[in-house]
Amino acid sequence: MLLTPTTETDQWRALQAHAAAMEGVTLRQLFDDDPHRAAELSIEAAGLYVDFSKNRITAETRDLLTAVADAADVAGQRDAMFAGERINTTEDRSVLHTALRRPRSDSLIVDGVDVVAEVHRVLDGMAGFCDAVRSGEWRGATGAPISAVVNIGIGGSDLGPAMAYRALRPYSDRTRTFRFVSNIDPSDLHEALIDLDPATTLFVVVSKTFGTIETLTNARSARAWLTDALGQDAVSKHFVAVSTNAERVSEFGIDTANMFELWDWVGGRYSVPSAVGLSLMLAIGPGGFRRFLAGMHELDQHFLTAPASENLPMLLGLLGIWYTNFLGAETNAVLPYSDHLSRFPAYLQQLDMESNGKGVDKQGRTVTVDSGPIVWGEPGTNGQHAFYQLIHQGTRLIPAELIGFVEPTDPIGDHHDLLMANLFAQTEALAFGSDDDDPQRRFAGNRPTTTILADRLDPETLGRLIALYEHKVFTMGAVWGINSFDQFGVELGKVLATAIAPELVGDQPLTHDPSTNALIARYRRTREH
Repeated sequence: MLLTPTTETDQWRALQAHAAAMEGVTLRQLFDDDPHRAAELSIEAAGLYVDFSKNRITAETRDLLTAVADAADVAGQRDAMFAGERINTTEDRSVLHTALRRPRSDSLIVDGVDVVAEVHRVLDGMAGFCDAVRSGEWRGATGAPISAVVNIGIGGSDLGPAMAYRALRPYSDRTRTFRFVSNIDPSDLHEALIDLDPATTLFVVVSKTFGTIETLTNARSARAWLTDALGQDAVSKHFVAVSTNAERVSEFGIDTANMFELWDWVGGRYSVPSAVGLSLMLAIGPGGFRRFLAGMHELDQHFLTAPASENLPMLLGLLGIWYTNFLGAETNAVLPYSDHLSRFPAYLQQLDMESNGKGVDKQGRTVTVDSGPIVWGEPGTNGQHAFYQLIHQGTRLIPAELIGFVEPTDPIGDHHDLLMANLFAQTEALAFGSDDDDPQRRFAGNRPTTTILADRLDPETLGRLIALYEHKVFTMGAVWGINSFDQFGVELGKVLATAIAPELVGDQPLTHDPSTNALIARYRRTREH
């Protein structure tokens, strides 16, 4: 028997009625009516302080949202994920990124295998390798120590480690250069290698199947750059792999002793705490990486045990449902007030939009409400001088999450106080606006924000933030009844690109649609000249 979609339950209909009753109610009214609102709608847990009070909600809204979560059995789906059940139904797989950060003392048996023990076996291998590189024991083909690391991947094999390295650069080994190559555009690889020495460069090739065309194309060109300078035998000292496919890794020329294992129960966009984070571990050290995992695990435990009304990621996800499906918002802005988190919004774009950008549910039925908001953002204060105008005075409703830290990573004068003053001021201005006789200068306010504060941006806090958003995305997908853990939508374009690539040279007949045929023909003519 097919499960009833959440959108057809009494709880969903009750929330619809509540949304209609809330129409016209402003944040200014809500604060005027309840002087204790800020305290009642703020939660501190797992090292994070989250202020929900500047959202267009009441305590009743929260209760109705958690009732919807109950109707969708979000808690049951969560528990099934943590237990290793095959909740990725389209690919018949478990979803166990949370196992990647469980402590060594834990155990989780899935299909007869203790996956926690397997995770720590790989983590120990990564740690030994990273210690050898960082100490200078691992040397390149000429005997020189490694001074540059180039991560080659794409999607989750790039966004995760690149974002995390940027975020944690103050905790990294500053004597070495770390670069990340993902785009098949040759300029990406060219700029990464232009000032490096092959004798002191290590490549980390990250591909789950070792068949991703962009990654392998970049890796082959990097191998040619290395072997032109040092010879074919140098590959074993300058290339390591992160993959599930030992046969393809060996065919590429990488010694499988230098391959770090992945599992099919780890999706790419959830994989930075796995061996995909090898470049990050090389940068911040095994100790820093384990702190990163510990922060994730702390938030995992909060998600697993806190009641819905006090559960940070669940409430964030339910707010996403509220704005997307009841108040008509189409986007979600993530605005970190930290330059080190400049890549965090891009990371969350993949996490959210690849997970929940689906139009059918787990039973193959059409999803009858909007799913998957458009996620975007830039760091403050840069964004304030770019797109905040639209958030403040535009015609669209844009819920925003602002992320800030009490302590500066790099203290210089009063910079950090001014930065945080801007964060607090923006949430106030967006919520309450200002009156002015001139309509051009009037701010209506009533623009919702959630503020996320932590003491400092360190490995633990970054882990908490990543896990917070992972479980927010999970909650939204669970309510919509969709599978947040496949990504078939990325495949069709890749298949067609493989067919088109050989047609860009030569004069074979073209059998695509008229527009695509004309574009290929135009490209051919120009390249010939």
